[in-house]
Parts: sequence; structure tokens; C-alpha cells
Amino acid sequence: MEVKRHYASDLTDRQWQILHHYLPPVHRRGRRRICRRRVINAILYVVRTGCQWRLLPSSFPNWSTVYGIFWQWRNEGLWQTLHDALREKTRRRAGKKSTPTVAIIDSQSVRTAEGGQQRGYDANKKIPGRKRHLAVDTLGLILAVVVHGADWQDQDGACWVLEELKAKFHRLK
Repeated sequence: MEVKRHYASDLTDRQWQILHHYLPPVHRRGRRRICRRRVINAILYVVRTGCQWRLLPSSFPNWSTVYGIFWQWRNEGLWQTLHDALREKTRRRAGKKSTPTVAIIDSQSVRTAEGGQQRGYDANKKIPGRKRHLAVDTLGLILAVVVHGADWQDQDGACWVLEELKAKFHRLK
């Protein structure tokens, strides 16, 4: 199905050719089928603009449908699978092996609004909110992310990131 681009966040034809191979097969029974490219374009629109799901423009499928598919794919691990596959492809294109041997870890404290489950006070930076620890490879591609309350120490967050890295990447030294 030909989809015309309306927004800067929409997939190009080349991007769609790469992505659609990773999506789950379309069910032939049940509700009418919705163009998955339009669904992904809607998700990218929300991510890029930061708008609320309910404020999706009418040129996209219904917001509740897009939201439901987004969460279904999240729970099935599709987003992680897609991220991992594209990271490996990017590494190979850069002339590296698909899995890294080196990782770089850093943290950042982020001020957050009231609410949320994991929230604390970073006494060092004097910021109430969350802290995120990232591990990236030498190309800057994300390998692991851990988000927690800002009241946790950096060494504790780094341990959590290292545990994720150990489970995923056996070549890391």
C-alpha cells in the first residue's frame, strides 16, 4: 500500500523497506487490517513532537488503535528487537563486529515533575527527579539504559547497567 508522507517524522520508503521485515506477521482474521506503516508513522509523530496520544492528527489511524499496537509491540519485545537489529546493522556498516567489546557508561540526573514511581533527590547536583545510566559502544550506539530515582548513587546504577550488559553482550571486556 502506497503511503504519502505528510510529516517530517514519517518513514521514508527506504526506511520502511528495512523496518517492515522485523514486524510481526499480519493476522488474516479478526478486525480489519490497519496499515502498519501508518501506525509506525503515528508512533514516530508522538515521539518526535511529544504530543499526547489523544491529540494525534486525524490523518493517522485512531489514537487508541495506535496506542494499543504500540503497547502490544512493547510487551512482545518488538521495540528492543528492532533496536538491537538496527544497532548490529549499523555496527557492521561501520566495519565493526555486530557485538561490541567495549562499553562506555555515564549518568545524568534529570529534574522531573511531581509523580512517577522512581523519583528521588540527587544531593550532589541538588536536583529532585530521576537519574539515568547509559552504556554506549564506541560509535555512541545505546547498549543498555537504567532509570531510577536520583537518590541512588552512581556506583549502584552502574552495577545495574553492568548486569544488563553482562546478560546481553558476552564479548565485553
